[in-house]
Amino acid sequence: MGDAGDAGGVSRRRLLGVSGTAAVAGIVAGATSAYAVSQASAATAAQEAGPTTAPALGLDAAIPFRGEHQAGIVTPAQDRLHFVALDVVTKDRAQLRELLETWTRAAERMTAGAEAAPGGLVGGGPNRAPEDTGEAYGLPASGLTITIGYGPSLFDDRFGLADRKPAALEELPPFVGDQLDPKRSGGDLCIQACANDPQVAVHAVRNLVRMGFGVVAVRWSQLGFGRTSSTSTAQATPRNMFGFKDGTNNVKAEEPEGLDRHVWVAPEDEKGGGAWMAGGSYLVARRIRMHIEVWDRTSLQEQEDVIGRDKKEGAPLGQAKEFDALDFAKRGPDGTPAIPVNAHVRLAHESQLGGIRILRRGYNFTDGSDGVGHLDAGLFFLAYMRDPAKQFVPMQRALASKDLLNEYIEHNGSAVFACPPGLQDGEHWGQSLFA
Repeated sequence: MGDAGDAGGVSRRRLLGVSGTAAVAGIVAGATSAYAVSQASAATAAQEAGPTTAPALGLDAAIPFRGEHQAGIVTPAQDRLHFVALDVVTKDRAQLRELLETWTRAAERMTAGAEAAPGGLVGGGPNRAPEDTGEAYGLPASGLTITIGYGPSLFDDRFGLADRKPAALEELPPFVGDQLDPKRSGGDLCIQACANDPQVAVHAVRNLVRMGFGVVAVRWSQLGFGRTSSTSTAQATPRNMFGFKDGTNNVKAEEPEGLDRHVWVAPEDEKGGGAWMAGGSYLVARRIRMHIEVWDRTSLQEQEDVIGRDKKEGAPLGQAKEFDALDFAKRGPDGTPAIPVNAHVRLAHESQLGGIRILRRGYNFTDGSDGVGHLDAGLFFLAYMRDPAKQFVPMQRALASKDLLNEYIEHNGSAVFACPPGLQDGEHWGQSLFA
């Protein structure tokens, strides 16, 4: 990728030595300007293409860090992910607050294409540890977004935050078939770094974790490749590790009414101490291992019946095109429902769930083998929503009890986080939390 080239391709190499608040503001302003130019030109092309097409950004472009909502939620899903859940190991409230402020400065720099700290690679001299680990030095911003979330366990009696806990932030209940590993579940905090270059995403998490030494410790983490959902109409529907198109009917960034209804926390949702969550969203993370070897020996007909879609086109069974409406009344040649009654798409469809929808943002993963010759691979499910108890819980209960897909998957990791709203100029993560 090299130094900056495309519009929005802000290079860390060019930003070496930039320092001070004004400099950071300049970085972000430049990135935002490039983003706006890219959006404007893309928007013209989109208008020519048709009303359902959304503007697309170059892969190197910088994504604005500040705004009404955190980036990395409705941002067009990038191709790579590094997700980490952390435990807070200090008992000092001031240390935690200071770390969140430090993280904000570093995240803003890195999403703009800069080092984690001014002159971070070598600026501290030979006798100090560098303030940037350096593996993304010279690379463009690569669409990096960094999204933060707070787990239910953060609101215990350690930091005086019990009265700040949002009402909707509760641990998920157990579901039928769960095989959860405590070492892959929970966490006081989470950081979601998405980018179009895996090295840029890993660099972001690595440096934030480094800065948190003595204050936080990694509880678990997950690398993801190949997004499994589209969050924009500009994106084609991707495929999961079973080879099927996934998330065809996902909530999209171009649906403001749908986002307000299903994704963003409204002011009336949270009263009292949790009012700071208005404009934020709740994140559910589930590590879903897929039994790849069993699936690969299953007939095409059974695979399609399990999912409820045609494998090649992604069309609902009984239809011709991916975006054709699901017709649950349609019958096949043998008189049985074209889409089986326990097919995944039927059980997960909003019409079967009282209108429930969520914004999915998951990724494929492959974490080597399990020691007996089977791939440890599957879907790292990430979904944003307005209220997990009213959206994810009933959806997952329906799937857990009847979904034909359960024969081929297992849920072995789980967590829920409150992701606060975006930041305005001068604000930092934790500011409203500790107000």
